[in-house]
Amino acid sequence: MHLTIRTRSTKAAGRTRTALVVTAATALALTAAGCGSGGGGGTAAPSSAGGASGPDGATGGDAASPAATLKLPDLHGQSLSVAAIWTGAEQKNFQQVLDDFAKRTGAKTSFVPTGDNVSTFLGTKVQGGAPPDVAFLPQVGVLQQFAKAGWLKPVSAEVDATLTANYGKGWKDLGAYGGKQYGVYFKAANKSTVWYNTKVFADAGVSEPKTWADFLGTAQTISDSGTPAVSIGGADGWTLTDWFENVYLSQGGPELYDKLAKHQIKWTDPSVAKALTTLGQLFGKDTLIAGGAKGALQTEFPASVDQAFAEPPKAGIVYEGDFVAVNIASETKAKVGEDAKEFPFPAVDGGKAPVVSGGDVAVAMKDSPAAQALLTYLASPEAAAVAAAQGGFLSPNKSLDLSVYPNDVARGIAKSLIDAGDDFRFDMSDQAPAAFGGTKGMGEWKDLQDFLANPKDVAGAQKKLEADAAKAYGN
Repeated sequence: MHLTIRTRSTKAAGRTRTALVVTAATALALTAAGCGSGGGGGTAAPSSAGGASGPDGATGGDAASPAATLKLPDLHGQSLSVAAIWTGAEQKNFQQVLDDFAKRTGAKTSFVPTGDNVSTFLGTKVQGGAPPDVAFLPQVGVLQQFAKAGWLKPVSAEVDATLTANYGKGWKDLGAYGGKQYGVYFKAANKSTVWYNTKVFADAGVSEPKTWADFLGTAQTISDSGTPAVSIGGADGWTLTDWFENVYLSQGGPELYDKLAKHQIKWTDPSVAKALTTLGQLFGKDTLIAGGAKGALQTEFPASVDQAFAEPPKAGIVYEGDFVAVNIASETKAKVGEDAKEFPFPAVDGGKAPVVSGGDVAVAMKDSPAAQALLTYLASPEAAAVAAAQGGFLSPNKSLDLSVYPNDVARGIAKSLIDAGDDFRFDMSDQAPAAFGGTKGMGEWKDLQDFLANPKDVAGAQKKLEADAAKAYGN
């Protein structure tokens, strides 16, 4: 299995670029882990991930637990601003993490929403001399650009030790640049889950496809049964980059994927033509797409999910990440695991089944003990347990007890990520300069929207992609 890590940048309008799903209903049944006594710098109650120490160094829970090594300083009287893209339920869930950190340290925390243009927002703050203490970056390319510009502070020895204890080398490497460690990947994502309406599948007499050829056959059968097969949120260009990346990774393999991600091969390469041609087998057949290509280009991601689980359904299938389950739970009457199920993105042309995933990396933008303490906390299983219990969250922290996840679906996706070890790759468009891989109406997003509108023009799409990539990469 190829595992590629995908972040959640502006790409997630509906959002959440994340990899495992926990519905709001099941999340409400759980008690948030890691809650402790307020004030006084005392020891927080141990989470299901193990005990932890408060500012006084006392340790609760099982001393053998990896979490038992967590020690945080007394930060009473200090304030900490944390900037991230999250809104709505995601922001509320993350606030639980900040609240737990505050209970453990005495620090006052404030959440600063960045809006979709994270790099622009933070760049403006830096230029104005008022960056946040800690920021979550949705693209590895942005981390590299910020580190190169000197906007980030390397992690402390304590943060690095906590990372080494709880993360695989691959995850640490993603947060490093120029031989220095800058980031903690707190939240991960799996963008290779295809969701389907179980009633539509039953009525059409089809089962979960394993290969791309089977997928197209299944889509045709569903369409023939009277329901459009696939709902595509083409109004959000990031969804189309995900379609391409899954096909390309499975069909072309990891070596070519790595080269294209670094622009070491051009978008005019035959491997890109092959992947676009494969995508065109779906994009070029209006009868398989809800509303046809024109309709798909007017459909935003949340609406694409709604279409598949509406009553009556307007499509049988919708492709996107684990976070689709959150949309299903909050916007439809369908129940995940019953009315709505998922299967892995199908393998293409005999390749391995792809897994495109990603993550949000926490970085220090101010050189302060409070910022480093928060990074230490975020690298611990305690922080991961608080977030996982809330729902809609996947952690790459290998020390996290999987029992904190709310259901078997979530636990299974989390286990797959951890079991992959270092065998993963970061989402391709999120490795690219933002002008090419992460900006609405520009670069890859716009070029793939144009391709969806005219999937027969493979060569034209390649030419536009290469021109935009060359400009953004500077080569």
